[in-house]
Amino acid sequence: MSFVDATYQPHTPECPGEVRVERDLLGEKAVPASAAYGIHTARALENFPLSGRHLHPELTRALLMVKRSCARANMETGHLPPHVGEAVLAACDEALDGLLPDAGITDALQGGAGTSANMNVNEVLANRAEEILGGRPGEYARAHPIHHVNLHQSTNDVFPTAIKVAAITLLRRLEKSLAALQTAFQDKEREFAGVVKMGRTQLQDACPITLGAGFSAYAEAVSRDRWRVFKCEERLRVVNLGGTAVGTGITAPREYIFLVVEKLREDTGLGLSRAENLVDATQNADCFVEVSGILKAVAVNLFKISSDLRLLASGPRAGLGEIALPEVQAGSSIIPGKVNPVICEAVGQAALRVMALDGLIASAAMSGQLELNAFLPLLADALLESLSLLGAACELFHTRCVEGIMADAAACEEHVHRSWATVVALVPAIGYEAAVEVARQVRETGITVPQAVLEQGLLTAPELRRLLSAEAMTVLGQGR
Repeated sequence: MSFVDATYQPHTPECPGEVRVERDLLGEKAVPASAAYGIHTARALENFPLSGRHLHPELTRALLMVKRSCARANMETGHLPPHVGEAVLAACDEALDGLLPDAGITDALQGGAGTSANMNVNEVLANRAEEILGGRPGEYARAHPIHHVNLHQSTNDVFPTAIKVAAITLLRRLEKSLAALQTAFQDKEREFAGVVKMGRTQLQDACPITLGAGFSAYAEAVSRDRWRVFKCEERLRVVNLGGTAVGTGITAPREYIFLVVEKLREDTGLGLSRAENLVDATQNADCFVEVSGILKAVAVNLFKISSDLRLLASGPRAGLGEIALPEVQAGSSIIPGKVNPVICEAVGQAALRVMALDGLIASAAMSGQLELNAFLPLLADALLESLSLLGAACELFHTRCVEGIMADAAACEEHVHRSWATVVALVPAIGYEAAVEVARQVRETGITVPQAVLEQGLLTAPELRRLLSAEAMTVLGQGR
């Protein structure tokens, strides 16, 4: 499944053609007669024309899953009439299959701590259930957004729970993408194991290393990211569903509170549990900050690795040119023959975006006041965007870049031979002072290190080849 919603179209709240009139606390309002949503959604579409983006698709799906589980719990405890409950469940299933596109159409950024998003889903499900039961949208005589779909719930327990369900879903996809990227780097580690290149510290020649060893470091970094992402799901499994408005469970019967998370666990297949302290889980959002920190670590590694690959492929004739990246598009509208490292650049930009969003998530989480955080829509948008971006970036990186990387062994060998720093590999055999003299001769004359060593009679050709071999470059410590 794609990590991004490529089908998004901005929703317009205009009411062309026939309308129906709905009523709420503030009075009456016209709603398009055929609209699956109701008055609360219509007001939200007018009130929050902010980002031009709908709710993240996974957040909408998660809200629908929560509604489905709540309906099941209310039916089992006898609080929701079976015929109404079955209609609501059918509406949920249709929406999850993409047949009710008006669910999730409110702007991603909205006031009310997510109330508009919750009511949008409530209204769409209620109107479809109303139709299933023989009524028309907007009548709410047979199925009601509040009395039935939102029964024993509050936005304040539904919305945070949905964020966690959506985030876990995306975390699992990200972990799979990281696993594939790790495998791609490991494949290159083996492929490049015999290619000796010049290692560099502070962008200066340091000592020889193999290209495969460099790629092993990339694989190891991604492996750590994969493990962190896998483990941080635990931070999101504890939900406050059943806590209603402030975590006390007010208006919800005890048997429902103890059952509803079990139903959500069954519907989602996720290892969710009810928070022991529902008040804490309703007002505090630090778990999202912790997860975002893990995502920032992933972004940092992606940026560093993609930047390294750009540098190793630079030139290719007037740069390092030690690897060749896959050529995926022409690079310049003015320079013939130029091909740019565009995949690495795109991955780097995604990483920078995630790092910036981490700060936004922290700011939103600390903006909660007393029993609720009104900035959860912003936090949800930023967190789910980070997860989606990283998943897409990892998938793009391994399929469009890493898998197709090729080594330029000749360029690597030339750099090794031209650099006087190569002599560091010979210090155990010829001594530091002799190595200094070799480096001085190479710097002054432009000959290679092997040539200087042979001219000075410090080593034989076979000894030199052994000390500068790929095996000698990667063995841990010096043998005797």
